[in-house]
Amino acid sequence: MPPSPGLPPQLVTATLTDPQVPIRRPRQASFDDLGTPLSQVTFCVVDLETTGTDRQHDAITEIGAVKYRGGERLGTLQTLVNPGIRIPAEITVITGITESMVMTAPRIDQVLPTLWEFIGEAVVVGHNIGFDLAFLAAAALRCGYEPLGNRHVDTLALARRLIRDEVPNLKLSTLCSRLRLPHRSSHRALDDAMATADLLHHLLERAAGHGVAGLDDLLTLPRMAGHAQSHKLRLTSGLPRSPGVYLFSGHDGEVLYVGKATNLRSRVRSYFSSDGRRRTAHLLRETTAISHLRCPGPLEPEVTELRLIRSLQPRYNRQGKRPSRPCWVKLTLTERFPRLSIVRRVADDGSRHLGPIASRRQAALVVEALQTVSRIRRCGRPSTLHSNHPVCSAAEMDQAACPCSGFTAPDAYASVVDELTGLLDRPELLLERLATRMKRLGEQERYEEAADVRDRAHAVSEVISRNRLTEGIRRAGRLVIETSTGGRLTIEDGLLLSTMPPGSAPGGATQPELVVEATDPDRVRGPASEMPPAGDSERLLIARWIRDHASELRMVGAERGLSSDIPRLPRFEARRGPGDPRSPGRR
Repeated sequence: MPPSPGLPPQLVTATLTDPQVPIRRPRQASFDDLGTPLSQVTFCVVDLETTGTDRQHDAITEIGAVKYRGGERLGTLQTLVNPGIRIPAEITVITGITESMVMTAPRIDQVLPTLWEFIGEAVVVGHNIGFDLAFLAAAALRCGYEPLGNRHVDTLALARRLIRDEVPNLKLSTLCSRLRLPHRSSHRALDDAMATADLLHHLLERAAGHGVAGLDDLLTLPRMAGHAQSHKLRLTSGLPRSPGVYLFSGHDGEVLYVGKATNLRSRVRSYFSSDGRRRTAHLLRETTAISHLRCPGPLEPEVTELRLIRSLQPRYNRQGKRPSRPCWVKLTLTERFPRLSIVRRVADDGSRHLGPIASRRQAALVVEALQTVSRIRRCGRPSTLHSNHPVCSAAEMDQAACPCSGFTAPDAYASVVDELTGLLDRPELLLERLATRMKRLGEQERYEEAADVRDRAHAVSEVISRNRLTEGIRRAGRLVIETSTGGRLTIEDGLLLSTMPPGSAPGGATQPELVVEATDPDRVRGPASEMPPAGDSERLLIARWIRDHASELRMVGAERGLSSDIPRLPRFEARRGPGDPRSPGRR
């Protein structure tokens, strides 16, 4: 059993343990654990000696482990292990371990419970730790035990990133000699574990220059330290592990990019490791400062990000910088033969409008969807009864009741218009017709056409659902919502008016101010409370957030009703690009 933290360091020899006793699997590190300062993290350095390098056929001959926290040694473990197979002569030459030495040693199934208990919930460390963990996992599998689930740190990977240019190679013996570490490698388990522990502490001192302050920083450092802009990791040292918005700024104080995160520190540091996009590389080259706004809850970062992007117009943000220019699909009821068109504004002329729609491309898909389920005219040509204009292709193929065919009577066309307006009043029937046509095309193996119908149905469903959400939250008036964490949100006219962090007095929510803590207000050009709302984009964001988290929220007060008895429309899978299988279907 491992010694208590308060006891002096001592050698702990593995004892015989009943292999049938269930082993407690170490608890996986939680979100909070990962942000623990390194001085409070318990590390368990492990080293193995084996009969060879094949974990399936070779076996462990010796185990050494040493536990540290805050630079203080808490205890050690050392034991020889009877491998149950012959030890090759070349292994004996390297390690000095003979078959006579391990003949009376316990088998691995008797050692693992003691080792697992000694490691506990510590972070496992080793030089090329993957080798040791693979042998332990194979042994655990053969013995019917669960493998270790602990976080692990590889000093070989850390050394490769931090001191590769200072040493001829990264062997443990070379590093111990060149860095003049107190312990040296001897190819015996405990000696190598002690040497690896010395190397770990040396590397932790080096890592501090890269902004490594917590366990999460250390675990991701091997990928980050090799980044071309890794010297800028120090800019992340002041970032908290809490929700908020981060801002990358350039030499002249210009805000280059704004983003949101549930863990500010982890998200920003990920730009130096996992994000290999060319645009990200350009952003990091221009960045000279990173500031942040800490927000009290899950919705505030999204709203704050949207408002900041709209206000600051950062060069590296692609979406949300400018209000979209919406358009509408217009059914021209004032004409003798009404038709569909795409317009930029709603005219008070008695026509029927569907929108707003975010883009002209989406509006064109909506028009195609309406034309798919209706015989509404598709051209603007006059009737051939009064002109010499040719008949359009849609009329010629009898797909539409265009006047140019010469066979369209006003009374008959009026029934076509009435049918279409009825579908606009009940969009679920419109989508049902599209789904039926899509299914029929699929059964006929006309997959390209079915995929086109699917895209049109998706556009209609998205437009109508988005407009229902936006108008619904706007009509609700003033809302006061309590989140699952105890905070409160005040929403008026569909816009976030104020927030109250968890634990605050209820009266704190009466101030019309979005609660955001700015670490560097000058960087964001004014207090967060002065950021102008983002209009319908913000309303849609808030409405979707309330819809998706409804089970976690409690309505404290509502000026008017927010609920609706209108059934939710089906969603259709949109086309995903060249790799799309083109198979029709709904989700």
